[in-house]
Amino acid sequence: MDTTIVLGAGFDPWKNLAIEEHLLQNLRANECILYLWQNQNTVVIGKHQNAWRECQTKLLEEEGGQLARRLSGGGAVFHDTGNLNFTFLVDRQLYNLEKQLQVILSAVQKVGISAKFSGRNDLVVDEQKFSGNAFYLRSKKAFHHGTILVNADLNKLSRYLQVSKEKIESKGIKSVQARVTNLTKYVPNLTIDTMKEALVDSFSSIYGGNLQKIDVDSLEQDNIAKLTEKYASWQWRYGESPKFDISLNTRFPWGGIEIGLHLEHGKITQATVYSDAMDEEFIEDLPGIMEGVSFHSAEIAQKVRDYAQNSDSSRESMVEDIASWLSKKGF
Repeated sequence: MDTTIVLGAGFDPWKNLAIEEHLLQNLRANECILYLWQNQNTVVIGKHQNAWRECQTKLLEEEGGQLARRLSGGGAVFHDTGNLNFTFLVDRQLYNLEKQLQVILSAVQKVGISAKFSGRNDLVVDEQKFSGNAFYLRSKKAFHHGTILVNADLNKLSRYLQVSKEKIESKGIKSVQARVTNLTKYVPNLTIDTMKEALVDSFSSIYGGNLQKIDVDSLEQDNIAKLTEKYASWQWRYGESPKFDISLNTRFPWGGIEIGLHLEHGKITQATVYSDAMDEEFIEDLPGIMEGVSFHSAEIAQKVRDYAQNSDSSRESMVEDIASWLSKKGF
């Protein structure tokens, strides 16, 4: 196995996400890359989230912040320079979430903190979240990325993020700020540089292999510049916010979902799906499943179930949740 460390430079969220995608595009067979990077005053939303629902976008921009949208699913997160981001980019055959998480947990233990994995995507200390994780899985390549709150501004986090009441209540907490913590609460003198060193050591120890370090300046800058334009664009970050004829929303244990439908002559002509579900590929497929179908709850539900027959078995519970919910709508 070839193992590579890539250390980011600069705090531009759109360029940093472009570098991440560039690394994925150029990932070699039998290779694992650990990319460490930081953003400044940024809200990063999941690929299929509604920007205006997840973030106080006007306030963020008025205060000099930036909105970014990533490739992976999951929920919105706040990044500043008190937060360290990591990305594992791997040949799909080498993808091993438990091993990847062990790199993070081992690094946190190296600095004197005992942590564990919790729920669908969180790393916690004393049941308080210091790291959220998200995933992008394709047939030959994959990445797993996340945050590490070292000394982030938690006041800004709670000011900019609009977490749904249903999501907060499902976790039994009073606010988004109440469920997160900085690692400096446990090790007051902990720095980003110390955390980076611990991660590099942990990665090297757990993955081994022919380890090399790469500076981002040595990467192909033309492609990164082109990808940066995409991530910085209004269309990618915000997209359209159309008015729907029908809007349906609910929350499941695996995440929330909002479905917007345009209808003509009793058929669905356009569907838009927003979700913080981790399986972004499935959420991306859902509009196509529903478009062209008669606006009848049982028929739409059956189309969703039909999808499951040719899909990953791990999605069966998600598919059935959505199909059952739609069936009970009775339209």
